[in-house]
Amino acid sequence: MSNIINLQELQELCALPGISGRENAVRDWIIARLPAGAPYEIDPLGNLIVNPARVNVLLCAHMDEVGFIVTHITEDGFVKFAHVGGISRAAYLGRRVFVGENRLPGVVGVTPIHLLDGEARTAIPKQEALYIDIGAENRAQAEAHVSPGDYVTFAPDFVSFGDDQICAKAIDDRIGCLILLTLLRKYPGMCAVFSTREEVGGAVASAARALRPDYAIVLETTTAVDLPGVSGTERVCALGAGAVVPFMDGGTVYPFDLYQRTMEIAKESGIPAQTKTLIAGGNDARSITAAGVPSIAISVPCRNLHSPSVVMQTSDAQAVYDLAALVWKELTAQ
Repeated sequence: MSNIINLQELQELCALPGISGRENAVRDWIIARLPAGAPYEIDPLGNLIVNPARVNVLLCAHMDEVGFIVTHITEDGFVKFAHVGGISRAAYLGRRVFVGENRLPGVVGVTPIHLLDGEARTAIPKQEALYIDIGAENRAQAEAHVSPGDYVTFAPDFVSFGDDQICAKAIDDRIGCLILLTLLRKYPGMCAVFSTREEVGGAVASAARALRPDYAIVLETTTAVDLPGVSGTERVCALGAGAVVPFMDGGTVYPFDLYQRTMEIAKESGIPAQTKTLIAGGNDARSITAAGVPSIAISVPCRNLHSPSVVMQTSDAQAVYDLAALVWKELTAQ
């Protein structure tokens, strides 16, 4: 099947700032590109619901990304911060970031290795030792541009490389959003939720309760650890092996009949698909299931999730699109 993933749109989506609870720019971008005349509403938690009529199948992708939030400004004008979502400190040391609505450039600063001794030379710095340098000379100068509560996102750095791979921030879950938007263009009557706050627990349950679907399909990314030195079940899944359909993850035990049928559809249709070999991670299916809706997740495998340099393969995203469309059609016909 030909690849329908629009890389220009993916680059635009990944570049947008949108940490949990601050998804406005992503939501506005999606609304501007919905099929003409598509009805939509925004619920009190910011979820974008397209075709919000009572339907039996809901599709969902989350708009938010991991990032930081400003907690304090030091006397020297450095910005202290906390995580929004699960991030390893090793993933962002020395990285460029943007701070606040005006996207002020900054850098996550670390102590130079020349000034470290012993174990400190190889240890990951503690959170309290880290700061963002925005070029301010003192607190007053920094406070003219930054305030506690401002969001911080990784600086965009979208790169195509190899035969079929993309590296960027926020691929989790902007690729899911793009797949869902592309599905809506093909099937304009589809009920879709572009959700908020997934990285901090999820806010989609309110939308699921309001819509009361019979089933939900969650379009996501998931961790691939197909890397040197990693073998067996620890690899979880792999780039290039197609859509990932889990039977269980860290937040959801999926209905086994729904898992089996999804994998059967993939096999019958020649769509590459795989499952996860490790019970880990989680997604909006947890919240949707808690709202009483049987759910299945179909995910794009990605390396380096929750980092400034997430890597995906476009053929896997195509497989997610193809499989989600067929599962939606079968569930809708029931």
